Amino acid sequence: MKELTGNQIRNMFLDYFKSKNHMVEPGAPLIPIDDDTLLWINSGVAALKKYFDGRVKPENPRITNVQKSLRTNDIDNVGKTARHHTFFEMLGNFSIGDYFKEEAIGFAYEFLFSEEWIGLDVNQAYFSVHTDDQEAYDIWTQKFNVDPKRILKTDDNFWQIGDGPCGPNSEIFYDRGPDFDPENIGEKLFFEDLENDRYVEIWNIVFSQFDGVEGGDIHTFEELPQKNIDTGMGFERLVSIVQGGETNFDTDLFMPIIREIEKMSDTPYKDNVVAYRVVSDHIRSLVFTLADGATFSNEGRGYVLRRLLRRAVRFGKVLNISESFLYKLVPVVVETMGEFYPYLADRQEMVQELIHVEEKRFEKTLAGGEKLLLETIESTDGKTIAGDIAFKLYDTYGFPIELTLEIAQEQGYDVDIEGFKQALEEQKERARGSRHKVESMGSQQEDLLNFHEESEFIYDSFENKSQVIGLFVNGKRVESFSGKGEVVFAETSFYAESGGQVGDTGTLELDGKIVATVNDVTKANGGQHLHHVESEVEIHEGDTFTLKINAERRILIRKNHSCVHLLQSALKQVVGDHVNQAGSYVDDEYFRFDFNHFEKVTDAQCLEIETLINDWIAKSLPIQTEVLALEDAKKTGAMALFSENYGSFVRVVSMGTVSKELCGGTHALSVGEIGSFKLVSEESVGSGVRRITGKTSLGAYQEFHALDQEVSSIRAALKLSPQKNILDKIDELEKEIKELKNKNQEMLADVLKSKTAEYVENAVDIENNLKFIWIEQENMEVPVLKDLVERIRNQVDIVVVVNIKESSLNFIVGCSENAITSGYKAGDLAKEAATITGGNGGGRPNFAQSGGKDSTKLGDAKALIFTKVGIEL
Repeated sequence: MKELTGNQIRNMFLDYFKSKNHMVEPGAPLIPIDDDTLLWINSGVAALKKYFDGRVKPENPRITNVQKSLRTNDIDNVGKTARHHTFFEMLGNFSIGDYFKEEAIGFAYEFLFSEEWIGLDVNQAYFSVHTDDQEAYDIWTQKFNVDPKRILKTDDNFWQIGDGPCGPNSEIFYDRGPDFDPENIGEKLFFEDLENDRYVEIWNIVFSQFDGVEGGDIHTFEELPQKNIDTGMGFERLVSIVQGGETNFDTDLFMPIIREIEKMSDTPYKDNVVAYRVVSDHIRSLVFTLADGATFSNEGRGYVLRRLLRRAVRFGKVLNISESFLYKLVPVVVETMGEFYPYLADRQEMVQELIHVEEKRFEKTLAGGEKLLLETIESTDGKTIAGDIAFKLYDTYGFPIELTLEIAQEQGYDVDIEGFKQALEEQKERARGSRHKVESMGSQQEDLLNFHEESEFIYDSFENKSQVIGLFVNGKRVESFSGKGEVVFAETSFYAESGGQVGDTGTLELDGKIVATVNDVTKANGGQHLHHVESEVEIHEGDTFTLKINAERRILIRKNHSCVHLLQSALKQVVGDHVNQAGSYVDDEYFRFDFNHFEKVTDAQCLEIETLINDWIAKSLPIQTEVLALEDAKKTGAMALFSENYGSFVRVVSMGTVSKELCGGTHALSVGEIGSFKLVSEESVGSGVRRITGKTSLGAYQEFHALDQEVSSIRAALKLSPQKNILDKIDELEKEIKELKNKNQEMLADVLKSKTAEYVENAVDIENNLKFIWIEQENMEVPVLKDLVERIRNQVDIVVVVNIKESSLNFIVGCSENAITSGYKAGDLAKEAATITGGNGGGRPNFAQSGGKDSTKLGDAKALIFTKVGIEL
């Protein structure tokens, strides 16, 4: 077998399929673009669904790619098995209506087993097919002479996710030999699908040939009009086999990271392989996800990253690494993976900073968790920590259950493990219930797939005359229709919805009379513009109409679209070059732009962005469009989006020297045409994804005017003269309010002083000749109440004052020396009252204060305190 590095194997795979006339599709970011069915890109085909269901026709029906993927559904197995990872790479080749089973099997066979390529020993290979897929079985046995004794027929070999394209699959396994079969079980491991490290799956070919229904009988599925091939090869597995690694971790993909960890630990790799593998796997996931725009948070993608980091830190502690260390591993990950992913180097500093900050935050969280655990032990009746408490420590504080057990045992306590497991399972159920929509594809529409007549889009024209070349109703081709349907013209000035820009609307005219309205325009599989119309007349194929778009609407749309380009440039300049588009929407009223960024764009940055764009508009920068070959266009530095389906030739839109992008949309004639820009809002729309909404032209003016009207209304309400500044008036009012508050508190304090004798007189006698008083007040200043407690405590032994606010509570407690001698402590009473109302706090034995969050629990707190002092309510 050849000696190959991981990088050589990656490049060899792409070179092989390029030699078979495949187009190399760039790998997508881990954060899906314009796809809310996925939390992460989790397979090679995940970013290519648009081709499989026929929505988009690729430039070349033969595609190959190397796709970054992330899965955390079996995270607990990472490090314990030879092949489980959270971050991994899939090598894939795909056919969109081109070659099928025989060619796909042939490509896999040649790449893996020929000496020219990988050169594995075919006699060590095993294969699987679906029970009913006789065609695939015959190809393996008859064309490639595979011994039937090495082929497993199984009903499990059927690939389907939700509704849409699906089909049987065939897998290739490689026998790593008896060294990986300690019990000498042999082929039984493969044919009975037993868990093992000997027979390793390295290639899966999916024959996507049916239109499936989730839960349906596969034998009733109809054949697809366009059959596809979807293959996936686990890159890490292949590297492990080629390099002879005992596991995927014992390869040049992981060992540089593992060696770097060894420098930080006093435990060698061989003495704790699980901990090393967990850390090396998780740091790769963190580097790639953060570099692709995700960030840490308590939900969604951010929660996944937080869990990965905390798990890695915990295993770092197992290796006796006590200080922050993960961020120090980022450079070695970048160095190891950077040859194929050069963008990592550009984002290395940002990724290190994000990880370092999160590590520091987790250190504080761990400390808080340990404190909570010790407090729980101190206040627990009996000798068992409740399962829900152990789960809270695990889920909220990242406390491993093993650490909870260890600390509890040191204190002589047990932990309700069954209760912990139940709470953990309930959390998993909640997670399953809140997952994104089913990861299905759309169903193919045969007539549209088979419609190949060409249609030309005419840029920068508001009307044209053209002939009907295709008619469709509900996806079926017809010769004529009236009412609702879709029309394709030989030429059209109507823009079809694409790249976030909405489709045009307008009318169809015949002999100067409007006979139909165009409500929307979308693209067919072949790129033709489908005009969604409502017609008053019967439309026939071959008819000729005058097409008129809503010119006023188009002009507003193109202003907004051009401003999106300016916004992306401004974001890169103000916020950082790491900003990348994660989706957009443009219509005539407003636009929104989604982008990857790890924190809120500040108000100051928003102002700077708004000012910068309006400065460019004021300079009326020229907008130029040119058509270039795709590779030539990229060489000019023009920005490109993975989510766009670029052809061999692309439109490059330049706006002065501030913006250059590949874009098929419509644009203003110059930047000055935009008129003005108003940044309306900046918000989060998911972990690591921010959204800016903006308006231009008349919409921007209306936003500015609305603000002006609001200011006028404020001035009128404040009765300001034209010379008076609003901020000055606000300062005056704040001073007046403060003075009034002070006077009010002084008056209340005087009232309380006058009532001191009354409070003392109403004190209740309790055991040991002590006196007790419970006082409730509303919305008082705490210093006033503290003074009250100090004064009453000289005459009453136990004083509890409750300050009831709109959404919270204050407890101020005082105890005399006699009360303390009798066993009462102000700190304990304050803490217990706060705890039962969802808060915390405490203090000294003679004086303490605390806060509660749930005022509806005040009655419970009162009952608790009265019981403590021996009073029945």
